[in-house]
Order: sequence, then C-alpha cells, then structure tokens
Amino acid sequence: MFKKATTSLNKTLLTGLTTLFSSNMFAAWGDLNMTEGVTAISKEVFDLHMLIFWICVVIGLVVFGIMFYSMFAFTKKKNPSPASFHENTKLELAWTVVPFLILVFMAIPASNTLTKIYDDTEGDINIQVVGYQWKWQYKYLEDDIDFFSNLTTDWDEIYNKTPKGEFYLEEVDEAVVIPVGKKIRFLITANDVIHSWWMPDFAIKQDAIPGFINTAWTIVDEPGIYRGKCTELCGKNHGFMPVVVKVVPQDEYDAWVQEKKDAAFRMAELTEKDWSVAELTERGEGIYLKNCVACHQVNGQGITGIFPNLAGSDIVLNDKARNIEILMEGVQGAAMQSFANQLSEVDMASVITYTRQAWGNAESGDGEIVVPKDIVEYKKPKV
Repeated sequence: MFKKATTSLNKTLLTGLTTLFSSNMFAAWGDLNMTEGVTAISKEVFDLHMLIFWICVVIGLVVFGIMFYSMFAFTKKKNPSPASFHENTKLELAWTVVPFLILVFMAIPASNTLTKIYDDTEGDINIQVVGYQWKWQYKYLEDDIDFFSNLTTDWDEIYNKTPKGEFYLEEVDEAVVIPVGKKIRFLITANDVIHSWWMPDFAIKQDAIPGFINTAWTIVDEPGIYRGKCTELCGKNHGFMPVVVKVVPQDEYDAWVQEKKDAAFRMAELTEKDWSVAELTERGEGIYLKNCVACHQVNGQGITGIFPNLAGSDIVLNDKARNIEILMEGVQGAAMQSFANQLSEVDMASVITYTRQAWGNAESGDGEIVVPKDIVEYKKPKV
C-alpha cells in the first residue's frame, strides 16, 4: 500500500514540477541535461534524475529562502536586543526527521530503477565487449561472430589539416548491429587497462576491467544509429574509441548475421590462397592505417622515445621470424600489444608484408614477405 502511494506521489510531483519548469525559457538548457535516451529504462532513469533534481531545487529554495529571510528580517538595526534561547526540541526533531523522510522518499524510486538496471538475466542475444588500446572487440556468443570496431575518422581531420566531419571521432568501420525489440545483454571486460563502455541513449555506462566481467542490458524499439564512447582515461588515444550501435529490423539483422558468417568462411579459405606481394601490400596498408598508425605514424617513423621506427628498422628489414613473433606475442614491458586475437591470419600477414615493403624498406631489406600460411604455421603447437 505504501509503495503504491509513494509511486503515485512520485508521478504527481514529477508531472507538476516538470510542467512548472518546462516553458521555453528553459529550452536552451536541454544540451546541458542528461540524455533522455530511446529505451524504456533510459527514460525511467531520466525521469528519476528529473524528480531528484526538482526535489533538490525545492529544498534549496526553502533553505536559502529561510536563510535570506533571517538575514534581512533580523538585522541588528531591527533587533538591537538579540533573542536569547538555548534549544528547541521540536525544531531539532523536525530538521532530523524531515530530511530522513525525504531521503526515504528519494530512495524508493531510485532502488526500483537500480534493480532493473542491474538485471543480470540472460538476453536473447549476448554480446561480449572487450576493450583494447584503442578499439573495441565484439563477440556474439550465440552466433560465433567476432570482430573489432576501429575509429575511421580521417587523420587529416584529427590533425586539423581538413575540416571536422559531422561525426568527428564518432565513426567506425564495424558497428555493433542488434535487432529491435530483443533483449541484448552485454558482458563487458578489457584486455589491457580499464576502459568504460558508454552508450547514453541506452543509459549504459559500465567499466571494462581486465579479469572481470560487468554486465549491462538493453531493449531498443527504435531503429537507428546510436553513438557513445569510452569514458575512462585509458591512454594516449583514449578519445579515439567510439562506440556505434546500429539497431535494425529482425530480418535485416538475420541477413547481417549470415553475411558475417559467410565472410568468416571466405576468410578461412583465403589462408590457402597464393598471394602476390601487391595484393598483400594493398590489403596490409588498410590494416596498418586502422591498427598501427596511431603509434607508428603514417610514415613509419614512430614517436621518439615511445614507439620505435618501422621505416629502416633492422627487425622489419631482415628478421622475418622476429617480425612475426612481435605482432603475435607483443613485447613484454612495452606498449606493443599482441595482435594474435585481433587480426586474422590474412590480415596479420598483410600488415607485416606492408611494413616490409613500405617507406623504402623493400629496397633496403632482405625482400622476404609474410603470407597467411606463415601465420598458420606459427600458431601450430610447438613440439
């Protein structure tokens, strides 16, 4: 009975306060407020936020109103002989009990909303989200789909050589695709450092911590493209980790799933293909620009004292085996991470070959290239 009465009072107070303060004079504040979102839970979070906000506004008006009234009504000029009193039991009880009741009133709807947010039951579709420096990996657990999502904003925009685009630092090569009306559960973790997966339109903000899995969920009923980002300072390119989710009708989602499965099958077949140097180099350039350019630069010169040169590097020029090992295993104690789980055999071979061919390395090195079969061979268990 108390719960129903409280819920009714919440709605009445929220409606009245929102109506009171919803005139055009407050329209300009919209960009400063929390995102209302497109899901039922995000709208509930927004309503809770506004309810608590207006309660705080009312409390502030009352408290400061009493303060200012006291300052002006009881000045020394008006009251040359100050009042003398020691205590007022009723007043002390009032300022103890009333705040307590206000907190209880605020805690009930907040607890109900938090209970819904932290619902950990299995979704219709379960997606593992893994944060890497500096990209996101998505694994669709039921359909065995696995891909990385990389920033595609042009580096000329980032370095202010060309005007910023509409979705500056908010565009990726692979968006997360989900169907409308289905419960999607995200299992969020990280491979290296702490990241944070934030999608304001879904009211999701969950830390991605190595060795831990945090969960979040959503049901989206409106098709569209929604954008978020990493909100945990995770290193040099923290600002280059956008999150893009594309919500589509069920039939379009089913077609996308089948397309991804077909692409994975074709990729497996490509490991047996006889690749030419030109094919590997062309493919490898695209892989390099997505995964390596942030550290080693477009010209392969690296960043002095942090990331080594690839142009003219002795390993890149003359040590094919070590070249493969570094990309497969990473470098312990250095910023170089392993790309074994991030790149397919074809992409790994292509990017290594590209670095051995670009920036004049082809003329200075041993001339060897890396083909997908080399990566397949490297992955075989060592006897």
